[in-house]
Amino acid sequence: MIPIQNIYYMLAYAFKVLNQQGYKDLATEQFNNSAELCSAILSKSISIQLKRGLYRDYIMETDCLSTIRGKIDVSETIKSGSLYKNQMFCRYDNFSTNSYMNRIIKTTIELLLHSDISKTRKKELSKLLVFFADVESLDVNRINWNLQYNRNNQTYRMLISICFLVIKGLLLSNSNGKTKMLDIFDEQRMYRLYEKFIFEYFRKEFPDITVNSSQIHWQLDDGINTMLPVMQTDIMLSKDDKILIIDAKYYNRITLSRYGINTLHSGNLYQIFTYVKNKEYQMKDRPHEVSGMLLYAKTDEDILPDITYKMSGNKISVCTLDLNCDFNKIASQLNAIIEEYFG
Repeated sequence: MIPIQNIYYMLAYAFKVLNQQGYKDLATEQFNNSAELCSAILSKSISIQLKRGLYRDYIMETDCLSTIRGKIDVSETIKSGSLYKNQMFCRYDNFSTNSYMNRIIKTTIELLLHSDISKTRKKELSKLLVFFADVESLDVNRINWNLQYNRNNQTYRMLISICFLVIKGLLLSNSNGKTKMLDIFDEQRMYRLYEKFIFEYFRKEFPDITVNSSQIHWQLDDGINTMLPVMQTDIMLSKDDKILIIDAKYYNRITLSRYGINTLHSGNLYQIFTYVKNKEYQMKDRPHEVSGMLLYAKTDEDILPDITYKMSGNKISVCTLDLNCDFNKIASQLNAIIEEYFG
C-alpha cells in the first residue's frame, strides 16, 4: 500500500507545476484517500487558474434573433415561422467560457461533491463552482479526452489530467444516485504514474545525465523491418559512454509461482534483453557500456527479486523500488541506482 502522501510527491514530479509556490502547503497536508488528494490539487489549481482567467473559446451557437448576427439559417427560419415574428435563426461564434475544458472541470467538481471527501473540501469546491455558472456540464461517460493544447490553454494540461484521474476513479451508482468510491489510482494508472515519476525524478535531480525515452532501432542484416514491433524504452539514462535502459514495472505480483518455484515474467526479461543487445550493437563503433534494468514497484510478496545477471557481456538487473516508506528513502533508492551505474 503506497501512502497517499507519496502519491502526492510522485504527482509533483510527474506534473512539475506542483513544485511551484502555490502548491507547497499541500505537501504538509494529510489525506485520507486518493479522492481527497486529487480534490485538494484540483481546488488549488482552479483557484490559481481563476486568477489568470478561465480559458475562453469560440463556441458555435444557434439562436432566434431580431437582429442579424453571424450567418442566417434560412431553412430553420422558414421551418419555424420566425419571419412572422420579425426574427431569424442565426448561427454565430460566441467567445465564451463554455469551452470543452471548462465543461470537464465543472463536471469533475460536481462529481466530487457527491463523493467521499471531507466537508471542508466540498465547501471549497462549492465556492469554486460559482465561477462556472455559464459553463455546461458533460455526460461523464462520453467525455472526449483527446484535447489539443496551445499556448493559450497550456495551463489546463495538469487540470485536465487530474480531472481524468478523478472521473475514471469515481463511479456513479444507478441504485441510489450516490457516487461510489473506486480506487482512483488503480494498477493501470499507477503503472503510468510510476513510470512518469521515475523519469521526471532522474531528469530533475541529475541534470548532468541525459534522460529520455527514445526508440531503439532493430539492428538488421538486410534492412527488412516489416511487421517488427517498435522498441520504445520507458527510461534511457546516458552519460559519456555509459547507458542504462530502465523498464519500469508496476504489478500486483512481480513473480510467477509454479510448483513452489518463483520465476520472473519471461516477457519482461526478453524485452529488456532485446533492448540492451540492439542498443549494444548500434554503438559497436565507439566506446560504450550498455546495461539494462527491470525496476519493479515493491509488493508484499515473500520472495522479491534483487539480482544482477551477466548476459552476453551486458549487465541486466532485476530489482524493486519500495514506495511504502518515507519519501526520502524512496529518493535514496533512486540515487543509489545512479551511483551504481554512473558513479
